[in-house]
Amino acid sequence: MSLPKLSRRSRILLVIAAVIVLALLLGARLLDTYVDWLWFGEVGARSVFTTQLVTRIVLFFAVGLFVGGALAASLTIAYRTRPVFVPVSGADDPLARYRSAIVARIRLFGIGIPVLTGLIAGASAQGDWQVVQLFVNGTSFGQKDPEFGNDIGFYAFDLPFVNWLLGWLFITVVISFFGALIAHYVFGGIRLAGKGGQLAGPTRAQLAITVGIFVLLKAVEYFFDRYNLLLSDRSNGLFTGATYTDLNAVLPAKLILLCISVICAIAFFAGAFLRNLQLPAIALVLLILSSILVGVAWPAVLDQFSVKPNANEKEATSIQRNMDATKQAFGMTKVQYQDYSGKSEATAADVKQDTGTMSNIRLLDPNILSDTFTQRVGRENFYGFPAKLDIDRYTIGGRTQDYIVAAKEIKTEGLTGNQTTWINKHLVYTHGNGFVAAPANTIDRAVKDANSDGGYPIATTSDTQNPTGAGSAGPNSPGIRVDEPRIYYGELTTDPSYAIVGGPAGKAPGEYDTANDRSYLYKGSGGVPLDNWFNRLAFAAEYGERNILFSDAIGDGSKIMYNRDPRQRVNKVAPWLTLDGDPYPAVVNGKIQWIIDGYTTLNNFPYSQQVQLGAATNDSLNGTTRQANSSINYIRNSVKATVDAFNGTVTLYSLDDNEPVLKAWEKVFPGLVKPSKDISPELRSHFRYPEDLFKVQRDLLTKYHVGSPQEFYAQQAFWSIPQDPTQEGGATPGAAGAANQPGYYVLADAPGENQTTFQLTSPLTGLQRNYLSAWMSVSSDPADYGAMRVLKLPTAASGATQVDGPVQVQNRFQGDPRVAQDRFLFNNPSVTPIFGNLITLPVGNGFLYVEPVYIRQRNQLSNYPQMARVLVAYGSKIGFAATLNEALDQVFGPGAGSVVTAPPQGGQPTTTPAPPTSSTPNQPPPTTGGGNPALDKAVADIQAALGKLRAAQQSGNFTDQGAALAALDAAAKAYEAAKGGTPPSSTPPSSSAPPSGG
Repeated sequence: MSLPKLSRRSRILLVIAAVIVLALLLGARLLDTYVDWLWFGEVGARSVFTTQLVTRIVLFFAVGLFVGGALAASLTIAYRTRPVFVPVSGADDPLARYRSAIVARIRLFGIGIPVLTGLIAGASAQGDWQVVQLFVNGTSFGQKDPEFGNDIGFYAFDLPFVNWLLGWLFITVVISFFGALIAHYVFGGIRLAGKGGQLAGPTRAQLAITVGIFVLLKAVEYFFDRYNLLLSDRSNGLFTGATYTDLNAVLPAKLILLCISVICAIAFFAGAFLRNLQLPAIALVLLILSSILVGVAWPAVLDQFSVKPNANEKEATSIQRNMDATKQAFGMTKVQYQDYSGKSEATAADVKQDTGTMSNIRLLDPNILSDTFTQRVGRENFYGFPAKLDIDRYTIGGRTQDYIVAAKEIKTEGLTGNQTTWINKHLVYTHGNGFVAAPANTIDRAVKDANSDGGYPIATTSDTQNPTGAGSAGPNSPGIRVDEPRIYYGELTTDPSYAIVGGPAGKAPGEYDTANDRSYLYKGSGGVPLDNWFNRLAFAAEYGERNILFSDAIGDGSKIMYNRDPRQRVNKVAPWLTLDGDPYPAVVNGKIQWIIDGYTTLNNFPYSQQVQLGAATNDSLNGTTRQANSSINYIRNSVKATVDAFNGTVTLYSLDDNEPVLKAWEKVFPGLVKPSKDISPELRSHFRYPEDLFKVQRDLLTKYHVGSPQEFYAQQAFWSIPQDPTQEGGATPGAAGAANQPGYYVLADAPGENQTTFQLTSPLTGLQRNYLSAWMSVSSDPADYGAMRVLKLPTAASGATQVDGPVQVQNRFQGDPRVAQDRFLFNNPSVTPIFGNLITLPVGNGFLYVEPVYIRQRNQLSNYPQMARVLVAYGSKIGFAATLNEALDQVFGPGAGSVVTAPPQGGQPTTTPAPPTSSTPNQPPPTTGGGNPALDKAVADIQAALGKLRAAQQSGNFTDQGAALAALDAAAKAYEAAKGGTPPSSTPPSSSAPPSGG
């Protein structure tokens, strides 16, 4: 078979078409590369760009040449050793036609196929540049594994590279084998005709040697597989690491198979020079049988008949190794455990002693108030806030206070009408303006009725007009001074929301800054210059926007800002970091800085437990970037990154200068990460313990707090992370899809110490139970940053009374008669109630639960949340009032709420009491009447109705709930009448239960 010959004109057209296709394929890649090169120059990290690029190029050519070269060598050998005479089976022999076609264009096939294979292999290999760089720059951990005595650095840096290299060697040998097999078949070295077929001598030699190399590589793999056993998952999820079976059956089997593989490889090499293949065939059968019997059957028999019947004893050593390695790998070796009674018997006097905790109880929920901030302090329609606000602490007037904070950013999605033109969107509305802060424990005044304007944060905005925040909530309101409040880089400025700033005076339209200044021109260092035609052409092509090329508003002094999301900027500068999902703004030395936590992670720390990062960090919070569900078994918060909101400067600081993985990356990118000594005290004062790391450690702590392998194996002492009861389905135990309760930042007294610290906290419940088992916190204060404390409650086996967990407390809140009868909140068709975060605080040897209740007006323009009530629980007592002061008085007695009252200036906590409404009684549940039969009967009826209501809520029977609520309403009226008071006038309550979330 011969291919038709092309004319000279056809060949020229094909070449032109090929060049055009290649230009289209490579042009976009080259354009992106140039744009990235400019961006890395802007942030002063061009060495990161060049190091990545050079490493990728070297890997591309190294692996491509190796794989393609091996295939080319294999094909060349097959072609040159082909038989001189090849019998043809007939005139229609298809192989003869293919053979003729290949021989006629031998260079096309002999070079083209290896080149194409090499390109594919190189493109696949270049993505593994991090594995190679860590191998070249790996460091020592100074800690050895318990089985082989190797430094952990061998497993972190060397073993992944060895596995990667072996993988490519296997691929190369397999490709070479099949290339030789096909070539020999086409050129007659392999004939299928006759009994059993025929192999030419050169064919037999080449194929046998190739298989021998493969088997020899298998022997090398068996050698290194011994170390991979320390990452075994044979225990079916109980723990990660080499099990008893791995150590006593699989490990010896690896050595036996290694020896057999070497013998088999020698047999294949010898078979290359023998006339028959009996010896290689016997070797191959031996290798397969030994792999099955020694590598699979014997470990299975040992595991089934020796280990499983005695697993608690057999696996004790492996479990202990796993416990030790996990605590080391996840930074949990210095957890401070403290026994805590949990007895909720505190009085008003006891509560007042916990001043640091009680005076800083947080009432504002940052996961709810984004719309409230947008409507009340956002002003213009093009300003906005992230879906989740942030919490930080500031010292104003000598007092440290936690604040709900947010940067008032430009929100291009809010532009409307003519604001959405290209000039307005990219040259006029370019930046946000202001840093907003509201004391976390303060509202303006309590809600009194449905038309009340109160229940809102006292938010102050520090912007170009009010650098200290004055004027946002009154001339004397406390504020945080910001010298440069303009925000060009933020969470809402995501691409393709690029901004073109600066420009020639008189031609540039000017950037909107305030209502009084609509012609501001950027004077910072951020952005890539657009003052030359080549750059303008490049960005016009990058964004497909011809206006960038032809607009007269762009010229001398013009810059283009892109990649403006802080998390995205840090990710490009340090692609080897895993970033926390929640960046937050902080005012440092008068400038707004975004702070992002960076983690160094591994998935090959021997014996450490594998954790699915996405699952461990998933909870009910909105507005955070969810982690990919990658598997890790080592994590450190090694880096704190900052991004300047005005000029986009990215700065990386080392939090632990001796962390081995960070030290390796510092060798790859020298000078990129600044040492911890360069962190200013003011910046360090705004560091928070990162949420994602806390969630991972919390997830592990539910298991790894136990003290012995026997306890770990039995799992009886394990804990659980509670569901978030304020979300839909969260108050129903075991509800499908219910999300975990997040950790909460609070400013409170440190457990066991009379010191107020900024902490990240979370309760923990019994395994698949709702009662409280422990409470954990991690300090964010510079003096003891990262100190992890756990309060352990007595177990049920000790005879102690169980303490209600968040789900149980939420059910009690919703079942309380005052809550059930509050028609203003829960049975008002014009109002949607929203339960805020349920915070758990250790107070007076017990636990205080505090939950704000917000309302959202329906069918109104001002339908943004406002705080309406506060729910408080302590032991069996529940407080429900318009203010925290009143709710605490209900629980602890008169005067308890005064501990949270302070003068309204200086950011101190204050709420304005409101008289109780008729639908919200301000008294605790009634007690016995003491000799009054009518009163006693009313009390008994109330208790009976409450019991029926709880039962109906648990069963989900709305008819029974309605009947129980009606009975409760009638009993309450009877109680008031028996006391001689006036019963509340109200309509019968609705049959629907209070909602579990907004």
